[in-house]
Amino acid sequence: MARLAPQLRALEALAAQGGHMTRAAEALGIPQSSMSRRIQALEDHLGVPLLVHVGRTVELTPLALSLSRQLRGPLHELRHALDAAASTADPEGGTVRFGIPLTMGTGVLPDIIAGFHRQNPLVSLHLKQAHGQQLARDVAAGSLDLAVLIPPPAGVEHTVIGRQEIRAVLPPSHRLASRKALRVSELRGEAFIANPPEYTLRALVDSMCLKAGFEPSVAIEVTEFSLIRRLVQIGLGIALLPAGEVPQPGLAEIPLLPPAFREVALAWGPTARTPPAQRLLAFVRAAFRDAA
Repeated sequence: MARLAPQLRALEALAAQGGHMTRAAEALGIPQSSMSRRIQALEDHLGVPLLVHVGRTVELTPLALSLSRQLRGPLHELRHALDAAASTADPEGGTVRFGIPLTMGTGVLPDIIAGFHRQNPLVSLHLKQAHGQQLARDVAAGSLDLAVLIPPPAGVEHTVIGRQEIRAVLPPSHRLASRKALRVSELRGEAFIANPPEYTLRALVDSMCLKAGFEPSVAIEVTEFSLIRRLVQIGLGIALLPAGEVPQPGLAEIPLLPPAFREVALAWGPTARTPPAQRLLAFVRAAFRDAA
């Protein structure tokens, strides 16, 4: 049955990603064509269908869902046993799969990763940047050992390691740019530059504006904070963003009244019990604590 391990892992990943073939393939680090072949090979071996086509989408059959639930624990235990054995042979080495939000590719987190690498040069770090929801799914499925997530995820073990203050980001010529603080209600009628709707920060921005009595008029949707700031800088709109770690020339970042924050969490899954994963877990927690 050892030859079925790749196929079983593919089924478990597909279930963890809600039947989304592309995301499951990305979680395993394989092409989508290989993912499809593994599922087909498992169907051929079992002699039963595991997928059904509903319109243009694919769903797992009840049998496939049941099998994936039974597989999850044994597969995680197998990976843990193999990683533990490798750590015994090479206690200073090993591999850690670490997830980073798309919005934290600059600032303190890369410095923390660099610091850990300097102290643990034999540990191989496999980094993945993705949406927070995707990272949470990967941690729960065992495709990632650890991940920094915003906001803290439901259903995944985690600890809150920090928080980000949300500020109004304005061009220096804006009528409110000289203010020491402002209320969200004062931004009614402004053209907003914001993340797409699937981003958690966009949901927070929409919620803050609705509580202030208006729906934000989003003129431009952008995924990267750096580009949002640049578009604000040249006068295409305003934004609500986490405070920049370094003041950026040509922008005014105004605190809100009342202050607004979002929490940053460090989450870990069932595969995070290896010595290198535990060292990274402790290192990240200590680094955020020291930076607070």
